[in-house]
Amino acid sequence: MSDAASQIKEQITENDVVLFMKGTKEMPQCGFSSRVAGVLNYMGVNYSDVNVLADENLRQGIKDFSDWPTIPQLYVKGEFVGGCDIITEMTLSGELDTLFDENGVAFDKEAADKIREANG
Repeated sequence: MSDAASQIKEQITENDVVLFMKGTKEMPQCGFSSRVAGVLNYMGVNYSDVNVLADENLRQGIKDFSDWPTIPQLYVKGEFVGGCDIITEMTLSGELDTLFDENGVAFDKEAADKIREANG
C-alpha cells in the first residue's frame, strides 16, 4: 500500500464522514468542493476535511484509491459515496439523509429539508 493509500485508509477509518476536497471546509478552493462542503456545513454534519491541494501524492492517491477521477470525494463510515453531482442528487432526493440515518451520522433534518425546498 502506498503512503497516500494508508493515509486515506487511516482518515476514513478514524472519521465517520470525510470529504477529500480542494481547500478546506472554511476555505474551499474550487466550486465543486465548495458546493459539497456547503451542503455538509449547512446540514451541520461533523466531518473531517482533507485538503488534497496540500499534498500532490494524496491528490492522485485518492483518485486511485476510489477509482474515481474527480475531487471532491465524500466517504461515510469508510465507504466512498461520490463526488459533487452525486452528493447534490442525493441531497435533493433525500438519499443523503437516509445514508446518514443508517450510519448514525447526526445532521440537521430541517436544514436538509430547506435545501430541498429551495431547489425543488
